Amino acid sequence: MLKVVTKNFGHTAILCVHGSITIGETGALRNAVEVASPANSLILDMAHVSLIDAHGLGVLLELRARSETKGIGFKLMNVTKPVSHIFELTRLNTVFELISEPEFSAAA
Repeated sequence: MLKVVTKNFGHTAILCVHGSITIGETGALRNAVEVASPANSLILDMAHVSLIDAHGLGVLLELRARSETKGIGFKLMNVTKPVSHIFELTRLNTVFELISEPEFSAAA
C-alpha cells in the first residue's frame, strides 16, 4: 500500500512517499498532489519508494505536467538506486529534476 505524508515548508510542499508506485496504488499520490497544489513547489521525497512500474511513471509524468501547467515546480528528491536505474533506462532522468536532500537544504 502506498502512503504519502505531506510536510509544508513555506511555499514548498514535500510529499514523503512510502511503498511502491504501481498500478492500483497511485490514488493516494494523486490525492496528495491535488491537496498540496496551492504550494509554489512540490517535491516528492522518494527515499522510501521500493518499486515503480510503467503506470507509476505515467502518473508521475501526468502530475508533473499538471503542476507545471499551474506554474508549480515539480521535483523528485532522494530517488533510490533501483528507481533511479529505471529513470535512466527510460531516460526520464532527463525529464524530471532529481535532487538530493542536501541540495534541498542548501536551497532552503
